Amino acid sequence: MSNLYSHQDSNVWRTWALMAAFLALVVAIGWAISYYYQDPGIMVIAVVFAIFMNIFSFWFSDKIVLKLHKAKLATREEYFDLYNITENLSIAAGLPMPKLYVIDDPSPNAFATGRSKNKAVVAVTTGLLNILDRSELEGVVAHELAHIGNRDILLATVAVVLAGFISLAADFFLRSHIFGGSRDNNRGGGILMIVGIVLVVLAPIFATLIRLAISRRREFLADATGALLTRYPEGLANALKKISLSSSARPMQTAHDATSHLFIANPFGAKKLSGLHKLFMTHPPTEERIHALMSSNV
Repeated sequence: MSNLYSHQDSNVWRTWALMAAFLALVVAIGWAISYYYQDPGIMVIAVVFAIFMNIFSFWFSDKIVLKLHKAKLATREEYFDLYNITENLSIAAGLPMPKLYVIDDPSPNAFATGRSKNKAVVAVTTGLLNILDRSELEGVVAHELAHIGNRDILLATVAVVLAGFISLAADFFLRSHIFGGSRDNNRGGGILMIVGIVLVVLAPIFATLIRLAISRRREFLADATGALLTRYPEGLANALKKISLSSSARPMQTAHDATSHLFIANPFGAKKLSGLHKLFMTHPPTEERIHALMSSNV
């Protein structure tokens, strides 16, 4: 039977599985190129590079995400209420106080990142701070602290860097074929072109599968855990209503496909989708999340 602890263990396992899959993919690409150029050294470079990227994503992916969204370190003096709320909830959750960042963006949203509970970060937008009252902000912060406690943040953040690299690799191989096409006439040719085409086709699919592998269930679990932490599910439910209404008309300025799964709500704006479209959403429909919160016996 699944519980909070099995979910935490599953996230650790999924992180290592994701890194292993990335390593295998880069080694396979390296083998194809080394075969094409008849140069075993390329295979060695591919292995070293894959290991480096795994280590780099583990240690620096959180910093990349913060930089990508132009997040600034929040001071206690300027954001006293945010600090006070986060500090109190961290104590209640038995978690170290995370670093706080603010993104200057009128669209209300928030995310948590970091490689461990001791290196965690919670980032919120100025839009979120402007439209939520204290109980609603507590609900959002509790949700993000739940992601930290549930060990969602490492898996989600590492996925940003690795999925992004797959997209860059696809573009690189496509350009290699276009601008270096004359090589295709040597040694049987076509292998670089095949690798490039396969990567171009698979890159968006791979990135989507990574986000789906992280699972939208983590949002429901974080909602439930956050509600237990505040003992007031209406706070988060009301916050989700406000975020959904505001973000529908005003997507985030720094919204990015690679990081959309990190946020408490879709940074591109809430949309009513059904059928197959629903399967590829990075977030559960807001209505379902609110219904689950209001039906909880907290």
